[in-house]
Amino acid sequence: MGDQINSQEFHLSLKQISQASGSGTLRYLSFRDQVAKLGLEYSGAAPFPGEATDFTPPPEEPSALEAIWCITLLSPSASLSQLQYLLRFFDEQQWSLFAADTLAQRRDRTVIRFQIDGDLDFDSARLACLGVADELGVDLTIQASVTQRVPKLAGFDMDSTLIDAEVIDELAKITGIGDQVAAITQSAMAGDIDFCESFKRRMALLKGFSEQRLAEIARELPLKEGAYELLAALRALGCKTALLSGGFTYFAKFLQRERLPLDYIHANQLTFAEGALTGEVVEPIIDGDRKRKLLQEIAGSLDLALESVVAMGDGANDIPMLNLGEMGIAIHPKPKVRLQAPQAINLFGLDAALYLFGLNDQQIAKLGV
Repeated sequence: MGDQINSQEFHLSLKQISQASGSGTLRYLSFRDQVAKLGLEYSGAAPFPGEATDFTPPPEEPSALEAIWCITLLSPSASLSQLQYLLRFFDEQQWSLFAADTLAQRRDRTVIRFQIDGDLDFDSARLACLGVADELGVDLTIQASVTQRVPKLAGFDMDSTLIDAEVIDELAKITGIGDQVAAITQSAMAGDIDFCESFKRRMALLKGFSEQRLAEIARELPLKEGAYELLAALRALGCKTALLSGGFTYFAKFLQRERLPLDYIHANQLTFAEGALTGEVVEPIIDGDRKRKLLQEIAGSLDLALESVVAMGDGANDIPMLNLGEMGIAIHPKPKVRLQAPQAINLFGLDAALYLFGLNDQQIAKLGV
């Protein structure tokens, strides 16, 4: 038999947390007015001296935002050592920790939001957070506190963002040219070759593909983890959603009709002759610059400032729209995209974006999605 697992809340200073020599699973953290309430699971001797209490229920709402910056830790299994590492990191950067609260405390997901004050350069701070994320095996995002709010318009890439596939690659596999087309796609998404040129080359290779088979493939496309939950939550919160894809309207409209609550669709059109693809391209091709322009046009038609617009994507052709508003979240991104996007989520599904909009699990549950 293993050691008994203890679940206790400790009331501590940040210095006491930093200097602890024990270990444990971090379940939650609340910090305000220089006092931390730390929910910890551990075996053996307690990592901190003094009395401890039972876990307290999670709050219905997060604490008020009062600092300039928010840094959000998203960990599949948060630990005391991860917290200690972060506290040392904040000290090294000369960032003052104003407050902290826990947005999610599931068995497979701990999300803690730290409110930070400090004179920092956003790009340098963002890259530093990515380095810490790699070191700890977590996601760590930074954003201005004023952006911790539900957007009024959210734009999404389709392939490898809303769905867990690159449609054009799936078509190529069926026709026996999968490796050839996938290599072009990979180069385009990594930003190594121009997207429009890559699109024309791939479409030419798909000439003769059956329209009937397209309908079968549409029904088989897997949604990305958390895609439905995020879009349904955004609709419940009054946010409009737009799909902006370098893929095809054929599949985008199927998703809108059958699978996902989407308000706007913009993608590339397929052309057919005698029930098969012609391999021709309908201009203008939706590349990265056009995605950004379309999202901006939708915002304008809704009379929305760009501060209330968020974009999400994974590839190099998503970078322009990811940098359109004050927030742009790269989901399971290519390495180049992760380095250039304002925020990045690697380890969780799309619904994890709700934490960056300032919601906790209690609020999300009340949406009923």
